[in-house]
Amino acid sequence: MNISPSLNRRRFLNRLALSSAFFTTAGAFAEQLTLTPRQTPGPFYPSKLPLDTDNDLLILNDSITPAVGQVAHLSGRVLDRKGTPLGNTVVEIWQVDGNGIYLHPGGGDRKKIDKNFQGYGRFLTGSKGEYYFRTLKPVPYPGRTPHIHVAVQVKGQKKFSTQCYIKGDPRNDRDFIFKRISDPKVKESISVDFKPIPGTRTGELAGQFDVVLGYTPPA
Repeated sequence: MNISPSLNRRRFLNRLALSSAFFTTAGAFAEQLTLTPRQTPGPFYPSKLPLDTDNDLLILNDSITPAVGQVAHLSGRVLDRKGTPLGNTVVEIWQVDGNGIYLHPGGGDRKKIDKNFQGYGRFLTGSKGEYYFRTLKPVPYPGRTPHIHVAVQVKGQKKFSTQCYIKGDPRNDRDFIFKRISDPKVKESISVDFKPIPGTRTGELAGQFDVVLGYTPPA
């Protein structure tokens, strides 16, 4: 039986998502958790979802041409305020392409859009609350520091939207959304430290962003 390249890719990404190498190290949640702040989803959530909505934003369907930009692997867990993993939870991300253009028709010059970048993806968390995306390291666009929009949908609850940022980027403190946060711990919680992955020829990066919701599932 022949298996399509896209199915092989999805299987690979799902296996990678379940790999402990991409997730939390032991003891990381021993200290008190900081709740992730709710932030605006902005005006550029896709007005129409792409045909491909998987967790690999760099390859569209069966295309062999990847999006242009620095490859970044974004992973983490979705937790409640007590640190309990929230499985079977939908995580969405959306962001600009390497040219600073959103998938949304109002999100930049359509002549410059990278047609090979998916722009949006979603993932259903596993039993440990884990999620994983292969995407691009975010770039700035006029008026905003680099960021990735993240939304979490717990069954029976209102969708939660936030944003994550590049740790240490000097543009963060000038950003009108990021600078609304005064608590250094909260700023730290939404700042992702994208680090080089050893052994990759293309300089791929990996970062972790855990979403901690002010929510406790019913007993």
